[in-house]
Amino acid sequence: MNADRRTRLWSQVVENAHGGPVTVEHVCAAALPAAGVDGAAITVVLGAPSRETVYITGEVAAELAELALTLGEGPTVDAVEGGPVLAADLTTSACLARWPVFAPAAVSAGVRAVFALPLQVGAIHVGVMDLYRAEPGGLDGDQLADALLLADTACALLLDAAQHDRPRPDGRRSEPIAPAHPEVHQATGMITVQLGVTAAVALIRLRAYAYAHDRRLRDVAADVVARRLRFDRESGGDSR
Repeated sequence: MNADRRTRLWSQVVENAHGGPVTVEHVCAAALPAAGVDGAAITVVLGAPSRETVYITGEVAAELAELALTLGEGPTVDAVEGGPVLAADLTTSACLARWPVFAPAAVSAGVRAVFALPLQVGAIHVGVMDLYRAEPGGLDGDQLADALLLADTACALLLDAAQHDRPRPDGRRSEPIAPAHPEVHQATGMITVQLGVTAAVALIRLRAYAYAHDRRLRDVAADVVARRLRFDRESGGDSR
């Protein structure tokens, strides 16, 4: 049964590629009807504390990914080193207590349910596949089974892209995936020098500034890289 399910899902992923290289984009497209969700995103782990969203299905998914990146909390963050995080209703007291900033912000963005599935091989954490719903409600057994298998497929494609000299069984190669917001990582590096702190602390300072000023993390990072904003030890950020 599991083999039949895997074959069916892989056939749908390949069909979504329309004869081109198969990537996580096509996995996300298959996940929407399979899991009965409205949006999806793939985030990869670039090494602590950095994460990078490499594919999103639309504006709402993009906003949720940006929230998780800026706030440093939410199902995606928890799933990076844990098991699946299945939040069927973000308005419950449990979700609001667990993610006091992310949960209400996600609801305001039009999302009521988030399902974060780790992309993992053994002890290797590759990333997370996030699935979003506008309405509350959990995944049923078939939807969860399909989502987990598609997460495995996305993980395999990401690993193949990272080692693209290794062909897939069908002889084709996946397209390598480039980071979507390299300025965040560059800005983090610059702040480590400005403040003399670790990369983890620098990213926390960058996120805190973005949140305090109600700005997107990547926009603040772009200001740092362009030297329009400099961090110092006495203040959170000092425009130059």
